[in-house]
Amino acid sequence: MKLKSILFAAATLFAASAFAQAPIMIKFSHVVAADTPKGKGAQKFKELAEAATKGRVKVEVYPNSQLYKDKEELEALQMGAVQMLAPSLSKFGPLGVKEFEVYDIPYILPSKAALQRVNEGPVGKSLLKKLEPKGIVGLAFWDNGFKEMTSNKPIRSMGDFKGQKLRIQSSKVLDAQMRALGANPQVLAFSEVYQAMQTGVVDGGENTPSNIYTQKMHEVQKHLTVSDHGYIGYAVITNKKFWDGLPADVRSQLEGAMKEATRYANQIAQQENDEALEGIRKAGKTEVYKLSPQEKAEWRKALLPVQKTVEDRVGKDLIASFNREAAAADAAK
Repeated sequence: MKLKSILFAAATLFAASAFAQAPIMIKFSHVVAADTPKGKGAQKFKELAEAATKGRVKVEVYPNSQLYKDKEELEALQMGAVQMLAPSLSKFGPLGVKEFEVYDIPYILPSKAALQRVNEGPVGKSLLKKLEPKGIVGLAFWDNGFKEMTSNKPIRSMGDFKGQKLRIQSSKVLDAQMRALGANPQVLAFSEVYQAMQTGVVDGGENTPSNIYTQKMHEVQKHLTVSDHGYIGYAVITNKKFWDGLPADVRSQLEGAMKEATRYANQIAQQENDEALEGIRKAGKTEVYKLSPQEKAEWRKALLPVQKTVEDRVGKDLIASFNREAAAADAAK
């Protein structure tokens, strides 16, 4: 009887020890290709996190909507089905944190310097804090880049937008932007855009060169206008209950890994977009046109009223703070 007790105790101890050593699993889901700035940033975080925690954490990265589409992923995170996402900032409006749609206002971030001042300063930190009542912790901002317009018709002047069906993310600000241009906005999940362009469900859309190129949208779009009219960035987020429940030392190690991965992702974003634009040119299926300073001024003038249109939704003071940071960045040049 004593031997049985000893064996049972040993088996229990072994099982408890094995359980204690089981790695903490982080499923990191995203909707873009693995070879985009976000995809490479997620992979870099995996490598850094697993190294920093000496295997106590295992990160599984699921790119290209393998697990969830745009509209599903935030709900999955809140339910704990995944532990980490990097959704575009537009996604937080439908979640009820409308302030994030300030990033969608055309030309509100006229330069990388302005973007940096916003994201790394008190304005960016206060925005991430607004996610916590939704059960979400904002860990970092990851850059993608400035958006260009694509279509099967040339888009250069305001009249060229009239009647065109252009895809947007689900954002009231982007809806207002397209209507100000005279286009018909069409909300579609990112994973559905290529087919919609191929079949003519939409005439075109807006995105960064890296997203356009890696999703092969340039193969079904005859024209691309380098307009830099808008910005796509991401917030790397995690489930608050999961994050708060981590051992303090592991959480600290993951914060360090995220900081380094953020630096890496933001450094490569511009290079990836430059290379993607060159790849689109070389493919020869899309005519690439860059707006002249005069044409860009025309776009800016047409789109400036969007700030007034959306100020009740996004926040008048927040828009003003973005404009102040942009002016300060411009003055510091």
